[in-house]
Amino acid sequence: MVVPSFFRLSFPPVQCAAFAAAAGFYFLYHASFPVIIAALSVSFFVFSFFMVLSSLDRQSRDLRQISICSTALLIGLFFGMCAADAGRNEINFGIPEENVFAIEGVLLEDPRVISSGSVMASLSLRASHGESSGASAAGITSSLHKLRVSAGGEIIVFFPKESAGNLKNFGRGAVVFTEGNLRSTDRGKTFSAKSLHVIKNAPEIEKMRTGIRTNLINHFSEEEWGGLALALLLGVRDNMDTDFAALYRDAGLSYILALSGMHLAIIAALIAFMFKRPLGLKASAVTGTVLIILYCFLVGPMPSLNRSALMYVLGVAAILGALPKNSMSILSLSFILQLILTPAAGNSLSFILSYLALLGILIIGRDFSSLLKGMIPDFILQPLSMSVGAFLATAGVCSFVFGIIAPVGIIAGLAIVPLTTVFMIGSMLYLVLDYISLSFILEWPLSFIYKLMEITASAAGNVPGISANPLLILALSVLLFAFIVFIERKRQMKILKLRPFL
Repeated sequence: MVVPSFFRLSFPPVQCAAFAAAAGFYFLYHASFPVIIAALSVSFFVFSFFMVLSSLDRQSRDLRQISICSTALLIGLFFGMCAADAGRNEINFGIPEENVFAIEGVLLEDPRVISSGSVMASLSLRASHGESSGASAAGITSSLHKLRVSAGGEIIVFFPKESAGNLKNFGRGAVVFTEGNLRSTDRGKTFSAKSLHVIKNAPEIEKMRTGIRTNLINHFSEEEWGGLALALLLGVRDNMDTDFAALYRDAGLSYILALSGMHLAIIAALIAFMFKRPLGLKASAVTGTVLIILYCFLVGPMPSLNRSALMYVLGVAAILGALPKNSMSILSLSFILQLILTPAAGNSLSFILSYLALLGILIIGRDFSSLLKGMIPDFILQPLSMSVGAFLATAGVCSFVFGIIAPVGIIAGLAIVPLTTVFMIGSMLYLVLDYISLSFILEWPLSFIYKLMEITASAAGNVPGISANPLLILALSVLLFAFIVFIERKRQMKILKLRPFL
């Protein structure tokens, strides 16, 4: 049986599954129950139809490919919808919310100091405390009209600034009790704490991690540029100059301050430089995997960093021959695995932007670079192509969330990214030299690079951004995206036709 060319699929099954998982997670989950049933029914019908056709004609490669991809679509859709349901954060206080005056739970992340001076942290609820009219229900202990009941879910807690020291010392994993008030916001329930009591220390491995982080923070605390170093190396932005962060935001460069693939790529490159020659490619890749997993544990759960680390691990598996060496397939598999392992992360902005940016780099960045190859020097074309791809892929989402986009960041990034790379490497060397009291050698160079980055971001920030209807921004970015892909595919087809005559 001959299948028409427009039915022929060139996408590997894992990419089909990732596409369906994204549709199930972000769109079909919010649809009504009949729509979901209809979507699953149609998917199952398509799957069954092509499976039957492929069984009738075992010689048809196209039919087999379509049956495999339809199976992948069905599986991806199922996993996406299940992950969306698993990622829901349903808070249950066990008693009426208006009666809650205290909560207790486990710190899920390292506390962060915000602009007001208070401290924000995510808490996994274990129990809530409230008031009762005196009646006791089954399983609830009552004493002087006070109740302590089991609770569940995750809630953001804002602690008073005088609690910052204790929170940072005890760190992630500690069980805390706090009194205060519940609040309702656009993003759900939050708790404004008035007190802090640590009722159980964190596990030993978490205490060791917190100690290492505190020690590293102390090494940079006295330097003007130390806040930036901590943001780039550990994701700690508490000590960063707020004016410096604002400059990066206005210049469309905030992504540089958030730990992601760029930062992990620098660390991976250093690991490869140190271990590739003595250990060889495969052994150094495995060693790098172990070190990067330890690094992610030290930094904490950050969706964009976890995406990069997961892709690194899958890339190592490809080097070892366990997976095909295809960047799009590795990205797709990473997306599916991260949704399954940490479904709640799929709703975070950093998760969405991280995957969209890399998708843009792999598709648009490659095509844009191919179109302009030979017209622009490679050392400019490669980073420019990556910036253009990431910008077009994320412009719609950024416009919806922030209300403005800054295209100047594409150009400013050509200067800021290399400076950031040098600054990160210099900061790590500074840390090593500080242990032997020689860090003063790098104080002036790092301060100079910091000032240079500040001046560059300030100049870029003076260029007005684009504030328009988010739907218009999304439509334009999609059109540009499609136009670049179309032109490059057309050029490639022309080259293939001319190749026999060259």
